Amino acid sequence: MKTLSLDFETFSSVDLMKCGVYKYSQSQDFKILLFSYSVDGGEVMVVDLANGESVPQEIIDALTDDSVQKWAFNATFERICLSRWLGKTEYLNPKSWRCSMIWAAYMGLPLSLEGAGVVLGLEKKKLTEGRELIREFCVPQEHNPQFSLHEDSDWERFKEYNRNDVEAEMAVQNRLANFPVPDNIWDEYHLDQEINDRGVQLDMTLVRRAVEADSESRTELTRLIQELTEIDNPNSVQQMKQWLADNGMETDTLGKKVVAELLKDAPQPLGRVLSLRQSLAKSSVRKYTAMENAVCADGRTRGLFL
Repeated sequence: MKTLSLDFETFSSVDLMKCGVYKYSQSQDFKILLFSYSVDGGEVMVVDLANGESVPQEIIDALTDDSVQKWAFNATFERICLSRWLGKTEYLNPKSWRCSMIWAAYMGLPLSLEGAGVVLGLEKKKLTEGRELIREFCVPQEHNPQFSLHEDSDWERFKEYNRNDVEAEMAVQNRLANFPVPDNIWDEYHLDQEINDRGVQLDMTLVRRAVEADSESRTELTRLIQELTEIDNPNSVQQMKQWLADNGMETDTLGKKVVAELLKDAPQPLGRVLSLRQSLAKSSVRKYTAMENAVCADGRTRGLFL
């Protein structure tokens, strides 16, 4: 065995888009549902782990064998998920991994399998129904917060979707075979992966206190505006514009520049209300919230760089 092409379908209650794969795979309910692979460009095999099927031992051995080159589109996802699935205390060494998304980036192609496939004119494209199937099986639903197996035609379609992904990934590689990524770029990729695996230590005490301070500030600003205006929601542009109009100040917008102009000669208490609302609009801790979302169990956040 020289190469192993991989693609997984997974489940986790952690939001992958908000939190990243490192925290996603740390979730207690993380599972690999489908494990598709191809050895040396051969037939794609789909292992239905959710239904109790097992990955062959030779494939498991190859995952930790640095002499076998592992390929995937956005290979970070597969490598990090495998690290958790295999019960590793450290992430799998990236040295034996290659990423066809990085290859696509090197060639100036879209950074999605579907987009790259369209540009390259491949016959094996990512199924358009894939998004619906992922929502059905991989994302917790209100009526079904835990993964539960659906023994129906949708599950068979999901398996076929997973198989097609591996075929599409290999087709991208074949299409770009005459334009190889130089070794020094792969060296940079492996260094990038080591940096992302190591992550950045966060001061979570500061992060949590900043979020708390913001909450207290917003509560107080909201209270003050409501005392002055008696409107239900000071964040509502419509309600605020109506209150201003009722008090003799017509405005089409409450944009930053417009409010700054209005404040120059606004009578009281309109000027006070506009000033308080400006402070409320400025109050944003989205970066701190993003840190809370992405931080791993050891207080580090990972996967920040590309």
